[in-house]
Amino acid sequence: MTLSATSSLVAPSTTNNLSRRSANYHPDIWGNHFIQYLLEPMELDEIMKHIIMLKEKVRLMLVPTNSLRDANLIDSIQRLGLYHHFEHEIGELLQYIHNNSVQNGTIILNHNEDLGSIALVFRLLRQQGYHILPDIFEKFKNEQGGFNETVISDVDGMLSLYEATHLRIHGEDILDEALSFTSSHLEMMTTQLSPSLATKINQSLKRPLFKNLPRLVARNYIFTYEEDPSHDATLLLLAKLDFNLLQKQHQKELADISKWWKDLDFATKLPFARNRIVEAFFWILGVYFESQYSVGRKIMTKVISLASVIDDIYDNYGTIEELQLFTQAIQRWNITCMDFLPKYMRFCYKALLNVFEEMEQEMVKEGRAFCVIYVKNEMKRLVQAYYTEAKWFSNNYIPTMEEYMALGIVNSGYYLMTATSFIGMGSIATEEVFKWLTNNPKIVNASSIIARLMDDIVSNEFEQKRGHGASSIECYMNQHGVTREDAIHELSRQITNAWKDTNEELLDSTDVPKPILMRVLNLSRVIHVLYKDEDCYTNSQGSTKNDIISILLNPCPI
Repeated sequence: MTLSATSSLVAPSTTNNLSRRSANYHPDIWGNHFIQYLLEPMELDEIMKHIIMLKEKVRLMLVPTNSLRDANLIDSIQRLGLYHHFEHEIGELLQYIHNNSVQNGTIILNHNEDLGSIALVFRLLRQQGYHILPDIFEKFKNEQGGFNETVISDVDGMLSLYEATHLRIHGEDILDEALSFTSSHLEMMTTQLSPSLATKINQSLKRPLFKNLPRLVARNYIFTYEEDPSHDATLLLLAKLDFNLLQKQHQKELADISKWWKDLDFATKLPFARNRIVEAFFWILGVYFESQYSVGRKIMTKVISLASVIDDIYDNYGTIEELQLFTQAIQRWNITCMDFLPKYMRFCYKALLNVFEEMEQEMVKEGRAFCVIYVKNEMKRLVQAYYTEAKWFSNNYIPTMEEYMALGIVNSGYYLMTATSFIGMGSIATEEVFKWLTNNPKIVNASSIIARLMDDIVSNEFEQKRGHGASSIECYMNQHGVTREDAIHELSRQITNAWKDTNEELLDSTDVPKPILMRVLNLSRVIHVLYKDEDCYTNSQGSTKNDIISILLNPCPI
């Protein structure tokens, strides 16, 4: 239920002797490391001048020659993390490729073109939003309807086709088959190939290009590209300098955010909550890494870190009586509500109001103050969903899947994060864009489903051990009388369908500008990276730590 502004707040009874749950999260692993950032303005000026010169050289390369040469150049630029510098030129080049290599939606390259080249052109055009049909891949199938055995020996072609399948939409059976065929054969191949090629394949199987974060792709590909004897020296140097320059900007931003977080002292005041400010910043880097989105990253990181703490208050610590008060206080959104909250909640409530005040000041400067009310409403909606979930747990209620997913789309937090991401997008994020978001667009629902279900699948056993409300797994098992394995299989199918919904919405969408949709896609990508095999946000000592080191600590050697 939504509490009205006239609801009365009553101070909680004494709860000092209550037995509270605890998730025993591991402490922050970074300490003050990122606070100790040193800016070197002279050095940065020289790097920027060099980058400008190299960009002009690369721009001269981006002229039409032949479709496959152009496609390979675009692919290298994208993998090296340089796409954002050449969006216009790449857009024109892909238009040229489309005009000269596609007829009635079908790619019409030469008869002798290999699988890898065709799959590459298909993937690049799909990424750009062109309706390219997958029927070109029929030529690689046999009379029995399966893929030719000769395809198996073409490792590069198999990898290229595998990467292309992740842009499939509903009804494209041939791409479903291609994904199953390529992933199973590539997995079997890894024991027979060189260690470097096996590593490359394993990385793609875990994090396909389309579902990976551009900064991680770039950091990895810069090394791979340098090892290729045919690499372009100008492109490589630009990629390294640009990566390092952006890394310095990100380090400065993280230093400022880390100081803010340290001053809040939540580690002492709210020790039951996850202390993950560096991981939160990494999450937001996945949403937008480009230089111009600095303000957006700062605001988004603060909002997601507070949402994480609030989630832990509802999941791990607060009593139902306290949570009702906190929910009412959020609905009222007034500093006077602090008087009625338990001490530990006041710290969080005040920090939240301050962050939104900071957000409003930034938006007033831009003449976009209208944005803030939409984000605030999403925060209210999220907290209301947390409270409903807490009541279900308190009453030992297992909802139906329909009830659970209606709430899960909200309590994934992704409507809030999507709205907050628009704050940093500048004038392109008009009030019409925020109104579009309030109408539950399919792509945002899909992103929220991916977030909710991937989180549930990897977090479920840990959460149930410490006491937690029913997740989608329990709800599905209870409603349909199936095993845990069957439930996970069905939820994985729903995640696949949500990705297909996402891909459909990215094809020639005219409801909102493409850069707006990219924020939603990038939010889904972060979930794939952080929740593929385990909850690597909560348990950040493994792959997430390595990812953060690679893009926020280690510069590319020049």
